[in-house]
Amino acid sequence: MEWLSAENVVAVATAALGIVASLGVLWYERRVPRRVRIGYRVQLDTPVSSAERTGSAGVRLGLFQDNPHLSDATLVLLRIENDGSQSIADADYTGRELHGLTAEFTSRTIRGVAVTAPRGADHVLDHFTPAAGLRHADGTVYLPRVPLNRGQHFKLLVLLTGGAVGDTIRVSGGIRDGEVSPNRSTTPDDTPPLFSRASRLITVLLTVCVVALASIIVVRDDVRPPMGCAKGELLLTGSTAFKPVAEDLAVKYEQDCAGSTVTVDARGSREGLLELNERGEAAKDGSPPLIALSDVPKGDRLALLSPNEVAVSAYTLVVNDAVPLSDLTTEQVRAVYRGDIRTWDELKGGPEGLPVILASRKSDSGTRDIFERRVLGGPEKAYSSVDCRRKDSDPSSPVFRCELDSTDRVLATVAATPGAIGYTELRSGRLPKGLHTLSLDGRGASPDTIADDGYPFRETEYAYTYGKPPADSLVASFLNYLLRGSGQDVVRTHGHLPCSSPKGRFICAGRAAQ
Repeated sequence: MEWLSAENVVAVATAALGIVASLGVLWYERRVPRRVRIGYRVQLDTPVSSAERTGSAGVRLGLFQDNPHLSDATLVLLRIENDGSQSIADADYTGRELHGLTAEFTSRTIRGVAVTAPRGADHVLDHFTPAAGLRHADGTVYLPRVPLNRGQHFKLLVLLTGGAVGDTIRVSGGIRDGEVSPNRSTTPDDTPPLFSRASRLITVLLTVCVVALASIIVVRDDVRPPMGCAKGELLLTGSTAFKPVAEDLAVKYEQDCAGSTVTVDARGSREGLLELNERGEAAKDGSPPLIALSDVPKGDRLALLSPNEVAVSAYTLVVNDAVPLSDLTTEQVRAVYRGDIRTWDELKGGPEGLPVILASRKSDSGTRDIFERRVLGGPEKAYSSVDCRRKDSDPSSPVFRCELDSTDRVLATVAATPGAIGYTELRSGRLPKGLHTLSLDGRGASPDTIADDGYPFRETEYAYTYGKPPADSLVASFLNYLLRGSGQDVVRTHGHLPCSSPKGRFICAGRAAQ
């Protein structure tokens, strides 16, 4: 079976281990809702001198030399710490007595006690007072209810007589939802391990699985073609705004899938939809090798066309560099396209006496349809110029407007004509020299603003097929490549937001094709 590969087995094992570990943690957290624990360990237990015990000469000075009662003295350094995952308050001690903990030194008698705390935790020592329960009797030290933050500790240095080094030392007391228990450390001042043995084991296993999976992918030298490659010929038609993306998609698919030929013939969204419908009706099997890319809905008359959401595209206004403006409000744009503003000097900062020339698209253009719906809120006026140079078609029209059959021609005309303004989809490449983009209501078109609800000049791009193509056809293969395969990278490279992305999915879902 194809799925039974080394990388798939490791991936499944990694996922299973992650699920088991997650369930184990959940079970543990439910069983032990809080991990409150006081740990203790003996860091030093030594005789003051070994002379009396071994018969060898011992050396003593000062207090130990002059006091015969200390001939069998021992020193113990006891560390007590909060080594759980929760802070401990004085109310967490559950004993009925004033004190919170007891430290018992079996068979020995306490002669003196000193309490120390690490630097920065001197406030802990404020709790060690007789009024708070600090005292000792015989071989027992009674310790107050000392609040301890996670990882905080204090130490007892105890001078004892009687007994022997190594006699049992035990700390006890009641802790709500917790325990007092001995702990271990490799060196006297080491802190307890941050992770338990089980946690370390799971981490190691997960790391090994991930490294193994990555190694298989990197070392494997076979280059597989995209899933579901098909041979044959395919035509991409429709939107001229999406033409640069379609051309790159065609080249990349042909490179990845040998034996396929993909041709791009972009002539406008509406014309592409009509051609797809006509060829579908004429096809014997009802599924022509044709995909129509469109940025407008298909309409009710083309009921057999099946829409597939590809990406969200942003559009922008462009103006000739002779007009130094960089931003227009939506109302100003509407006034320009109504003919209420005929020369640029009617807008603040516009050049004096330069007429406004509208370089627009023809009525079958999807980009024009988006501009009319999203920005103008109504149709553009009829054209009054054939070549965008002279107002020769309708001299009495309030607008100087021409119509062009592609986005590339709009850009070329605006760049070459002083005073010209037009619209285009957002392109990843450089715009022609001689024009610049205009922001709309202070918002510029960019890949970052595609998902911004405040930017209106955007629309979903669709890939239409005639009905549902056969699963083994070139149409189905290319569609899968575009919507879920490597084609998504091409779409993203050109500045569009794929509908398969989290943000794109939300926007595309709200603009389903009609």
